[in-house]
Amino acid sequence: MAAALFTRTLLGHRLVPISSPLSSKPQIFTTLFNLQKKPFHSLLKPSAYVVNKTPSWPVMALSIAGMRASFSTQSLSTSDPVVSVDWLHSNLREPDMKVLDASWYMPDEQRNPIQEYQVAHIPGSLFFDVDGIADRTTKLPHMLPSEEAFAAAVSALGIQNKEGVVVYDGKGIFSAARVWWMFQVFGHDRVWVLDGGLPRWRASGYDVESSASSDAILKASAASEAIEKVYQGQAVGPITWEKKDSKFSVSDDCNQ
Repeated sequence: MAAALFTRTLLGHRLVPISSPLSSKPQIFTTLFNLQKKPFHSLLKPSAYVVNKTPSWPVMALSIAGMRASFSTQSLSTSDPVVSVDWLHSNLREPDMKVLDASWYMPDEQRNPIQEYQVAHIPGSLFFDVDGIADRTTKLPHMLPSEEAFAAAVSALGIQNKEGVVVYDGKGIFSAARVWWMFQVFGHDRVWVLDGGLPRWRASGYDVESSASSDAILKASAASEAIEKVYQGQAVGPITWEKKDSKFSVSDDCNQ
């Protein structure tokens, strides 16, 4: 049930059902990320930006009942695509887990995700640049990168195949679902979306970090640079993550 609710909550943009034929060419986030890409480093410049304390949109949160709050990602079911904030809080320091802030906003909202990340994020989380980790051979924004490019970017973030990944965003459930799908496309099924995202985390009274570590910022920048090197034919490394067999497939002419 939770998985079904999740796939119907993506603002009208549906994911590929696991049982769908690969030739069905689903409409995946064709307009959700229609924004001109900007260089990652330009987003790190100081500004007078202030984080909205109250989200401008209602928090779109799924209700997860009966979620146990103390078990490893190794035993966490991959059939349910979401985890609760209580579970994440209890398992935040698990060595086999990475947490990603994948926030992205529509242009008219005038919100800067990397600046918001630096002001407040879940402790230990890394920033996943939706603009930067994308196909560099097209003018269309946010297109799925190649297998090699995605592996290079994820490796630069320090993620390995053996690790579980929890993705969240600043709205509750918005761009995090896109990044969940990206990992699924490349065969990483141990990935989950945080139920309610950062708004639910903060509403539950859990702490946030108010400044980003230099390591986290360097990794985010390195991921974007690794993508660029792959498309320029330059060597990257080391690669700590590789594509596995996937339940999803995207053809070259499929909407992404």
